Amino acid sequence: MKTNQEIIAAVSAHVEQVFAHESTGHDWYHIERVWKNAKQIQASEGGDLFVIELGALLHDIADHKFVENADIEAEKRTRELLGSLNVPEENIVAVLHIVHNCSFKGGIGENKMKSLEGRIVQDADRLDAIGAIGVARTFAYGGKAGNMIYDPKVKPTTFESAEEYRTKRTHTINHFYEKLLLLKEGMNTKKGAELAQQRDDFMRSFLEQFYGEWEGTL
Repeated sequence: MKTNQEIIAAVSAHVEQVFAHESTGHDWYHIERVWKNAKQIQASEGGDLFVIELGALLHDIADHKFVENADIEAEKRTRELLGSLNVPEENIVAVLHIVHNCSFKGGIGENKMKSLEGRIVQDADRLDAIGAIGVARTFAYGGKAGNMIYDPKVKPTTFESAEEYRTKRTHTINHFYEKLLLLKEGMNTKKGAELAQQRDDFMRSFLEQFYGEWEGTL
């Protein structure tokens, strides 16, 4: 019977291999940062560390932006991996709740994440979407998706569905207003909100600099 630490090590090794060459900002290093963020938040907020670590490592196992029938595929991949490691069913169910509900998906509807463990992982994931790394990831994904950097004629939008959020083409600067600048206020935990503040400040400073350079005033 593997210990929790051995299971975590096996899952992290598997995920690192699967996501090693991903180029949209959803690579292994993103997952590793979310894992670190989640442990930092858990140290202040509590919760089942084993479930939190597994949830952080597997939160992008079948992301809706890249995988058809993402919920079905996420269930399949998570159950196959954790089942092979003899993770108890109650833990698998708890991890699947995180995997299915972690994504922003356009901010449509209420947050379906109900567990403390899930809300910690969600905060950890959202922290990596903002700040300096969040800016870098946003432009990496925008380039991969074929989006322009900026088009002042195209204004930010609100999305009617998660599918529209996933498929509608926009430009990358709009994404700050459609998602990134909304995340600080949506943090679930006190520690997550504290960590988000500096990153949010950085993004706002970046946008001021960007517009100044765009307009030729800086």
